[in-house]
Amino acid sequence: MGNLFGTDGVRGVANRELTAQLAYELGRAGAHILCKGNNRPHIVVGKDTRISGDMLESALIAGICSMGVDVIRLGIIPTPGVAFLTRFMDADAGIMISASHNPIEDNGIKFFDSSGYKLEEAQERAVERIVREGIPHDFTLPVGGEVGKISMGDRAAEHYVDHILGVMDYDLSGLRVVVDCACGAAYEMAPRILRGLGAEVISINDEPDGSKINVNCGSTNVEELCQRVVDHGAHMGIAYDGDADRLIAVDEKGGVVDGDAIMLISALHMSQNKSLKNNMVVATVMSNLGLELALKKAGIKMFRTPVGDKYVLRKMLEEDASLGGEQSGHIILSDYGTTGDGIVVSCLLLKILKDSGEPLSLLAGQMKRLPQVMINVRVEDKKRAEECGDLAKALEEAGKELGSSGRILVRPSGTEPLIRVMVEGQNDESCREIAERLASVVEQY
Repeated sequence: MGNLFGTDGVRGVANRELTAQLAYELGRAGAHILCKGNNRPHIVVGKDTRISGDMLESALIAGICSMGVDVIRLGIIPTPGVAFLTRFMDADAGIMISASHNPIEDNGIKFFDSSGYKLEEAQERAVERIVREGIPHDFTLPVGGEVGKISMGDRAAEHYVDHILGVMDYDLSGLRVVVDCACGAAYEMAPRILRGLGAEVISINDEPDGSKINVNCGSTNVEELCQRVVDHGAHMGIAYDGDADRLIAVDEKGGVVDGDAIMLISALHMSQNKSLKNNMVVATVMSNLGLELALKKAGIKMFRTPVGDKYVLRKMLEEDASLGGEQSGHIILSDYGTTGDGIVVSCLLLKILKDSGEPLSLLAGQMKRLPQVMINVRVEDKKRAEECGDLAKALEEAGKELGSSGRILVRPSGTEPLIRVMVEGQNDESCREIAERLASVVEQY
């Protein structure tokens, strides 16, 4: 068994790689590692809408209860809601069952510690060790009244809604927004919150249908949203992914506004309002060089981290930064939460739009994006593809071609069986040619 945890929890094809047995073992291991020291510990568990969530939830909870730990079921709720409620309900840990933006056949299990933060690598390795080796022999399994119990957190989700309405206490009246809920966890909550703040909301893909989650909709498929924004004359469109921890925006002309542009718009607004701590932004190696140059022009520092919002958050905590995120739309506002929160960032973006009086296309246009080509290559063995000698040689040659005017990044996806090839430079055509050449080398392996 290799490492179970990727950049965002444990993921795989549900019932094939991420089986009920593995979910049960993860429940036992997570309870053992994260619930030490309390008399009657408890864990909150949420999920998105995908069909396999019921199967995995049942197995996961059985594993947790077998360790003498109580479970509060949150039902269908966004991932940032689980992170918030872990703290709010004084739980020992939180667990979200979701594969985020992945296809419907995938699912995942994400752990949060008692503070609502994703686990450190040492904690992940400890959980993996228990899954591999079993519960230590000196641990006595509880019986009778000591076995864990299950309760429903019937009002829990409302506490999360109240939290957002409290910290994002804005007047969004006069704004029309189209919201694509991806048939996922935000299907009801996101439109309700935005309407509660006064916005006129046209919601699409807002059925909690687990067979449609992320299918031709949501943050990775915005074609329908782009058209709907134009058709309805909306000021903005917002697309969430399956668990609503990320968003992609669409401007009034139907143009896509990605996480880099959202970070720039937010950073400039926060800097002006003196709420951008230490005048810095944390992004990843995937963020476009145009973001770095635009921030530098505004006198704002930018740090880069490996891909993964947990790495972004770690750097934010180290540097005491209030804004960070990823090009894919994971945006973290550390003053309001411990993880990416698509709904919270939506509220801020709409407030900026209203306060500025400018169209979103103009705000997003403050960043001059360098040509960036991304090719995803599906592979069976990511490690083998990464380490092949031909790829190293091809990378060296491509680097000489680009010189100092561009960047090349070849990395394994932390959530899917993919090698991602990214080439950034001054000329789109040459970037594409180099990216395709590198991708073809990866495909051979």
